[in-house]
Amino acid sequence: MSTDATAHLFAALERGGPELAYEFAGQRLSWADLDARARSYAQALASAGVVKGERVVVYAQTCLELVVALFGNYYLGAIHVPVNPRYREAELAHILADSRPSAIVCDVEGESVMAGALAQAGLTPTPVRVGIGDGAAGLAFASLLESAPTPRERPGDGDAALMIYTSGTTGPSKGALLSHAQVINNMRALTGLWTWSSRDRLVLALPLFHVHGLCIGVHGAAIRGMAVLLERRFDVASIVERFGDHERGRASVFMGVPTMYTSLVEHLREHPAAAAKLACARMFTSGSAALSAELWQEFAALTGQRIVERYGMTETLITLSNPYIGQRIAGAVGQPVPGCDAAVIDEAGDELPPGESGELIVHSNGLMDGYWNLPQQTAATRVIDRDGRSWFRTGDIAYVDPQGYFHIVGRKSVDIIKSGGFKISAREIEEALAGHPVVYEVAVVGVPDEKWGQRIVACVVPDAPMAGILDNPGELLQSLVALHRALLADYKQPRGLYLCDELPRNALGKLQKHRLLEAIERDGLNAEGEGS
Repeated sequence: MSTDATAHLFAALERGGPELAYEFAGQRLSWADLDARARSYAQALASAGVVKGERVVVYAQTCLELVVALFGNYYLGAIHVPVNPRYREAELAHILADSRPSAIVCDVEGESVMAGALAQAGLTPTPVRVGIGDGAAGLAFASLLESAPTPRERPGDGDAALMIYTSGTTGPSKGALLSHAQVINNMRALTGLWTWSSRDRLVLALPLFHVHGLCIGVHGAAIRGMAVLLERRFDVASIVERFGDHERGRASVFMGVPTMYTSLVEHLREHPAAAAKLACARMFTSGSAALSAELWQEFAALTGQRIVERYGMTETLITLSNPYIGQRIAGAVGQPVPGCDAAVIDEAGDELPPGESGELIVHSNGLMDGYWNLPQQTAATRVIDRDGRSWFRTGDIAYVDPQGYFHIVGRKSVDIIKSGGFKISAREIEEALAGHPVVYEVAVVGVPDEKWGQRIVACVVPDAPMAGILDNPGELLQSLVALHRALLADYKQPRGLYLCDELPRNALGKLQKHRLLEAIERDGLNAEGEGS
């Protein structure tokens, strides 16, 4: 095999074998089918005027077309820009205006949001539109596949592959630019550590717009020639059945986030027989948020499976992992993945000894080239050591145990909330809720939650007499949620309300969110909503 990194990613496609590559909603694609469709898609977009280096925004629910578009964009030499389909107009418009795509792939479910976002973004020239599903605007995705699958060259290792937008935790979301070599080398190292092979079958119920599902799931499986059993969304019963389906071929690997494992454990308590199906699996992994030691231990007790927990970020890909072969420690995110390194430092930048908490910095073979058109913000994330190596400031607080395993304690900033596997900007929610007529001031915090990691709570100083608001705080919470849903993705909405006369500040006027958390712990919430 060629020494080019991309040769490892495209090997299964280029061999064009009849082996199963993807199964989704009753449809089955071989590697040959996937390769032919990706080449046809690339040829059609090239004919429409899209050229190498231009961006293609993909805004759609999980489906096989997303996988075809990914590899088709790669054959085209375009940069794949995946976008969370739960984003609303303002969020999507920012990404469109920032990335300035030459083409947009959108499903029929996202049409109305896309139309509003395009109007806000005011792009010139107008991007080529590709629609998934009957009635979707633009060129029909199915018609693109009618183009002849002409031979196309693989992209170069240094070419940009992905631009994944961050969660906007320090202002507007930023596009993290990742090259093919960064993605492939990191995924080869990780899946090698996990001993993935073509004999495995991966159940993939994670969305395909962030690193967890897209990079590990799609890229990792392709590198290993591994079949993917793709799910539109996470459904506990469906996942369990995938591991007991002898007729279609049983799954052997599952990747999830802690909230998924909470749901699996609840299901296993009610359906003990289901545990036997999961017990036959080879591997379960967890990431995107902290997995509690208690949940890890209960899942192990029910299934005999010791979840492999790992750690990564959009900007660095996966840098820490427990091993597949070797000791796995509950509550730890493991040790550096091959090709990566990590350290815990104090405020002065000096490395701390085991047991002491500080900021986690990582050196990674998957470290992004930078944020799109933001050189100063890119530079602010880097630490250069005496050997000239570039390290990334994660903003996470961690410590190393005596065995050399890293443990994540929390975020350095209280303005970053992790809920349900998503990293969420408190500031973004605050700006959305500030427009409510009853809100005088608002601060958003994340309070500990056993299932979701953190629950989003809006701390509100009302612009009205407190007594009237206190009569029915539940109505105010519902009203805040309704305003929020019109502006931001639903998973960012507040799930709790805490009313106060004023927000606590220090002598310099700086908001003290730790005091709000203390007050919520002491007083409880005035109103609670459903979900995370």
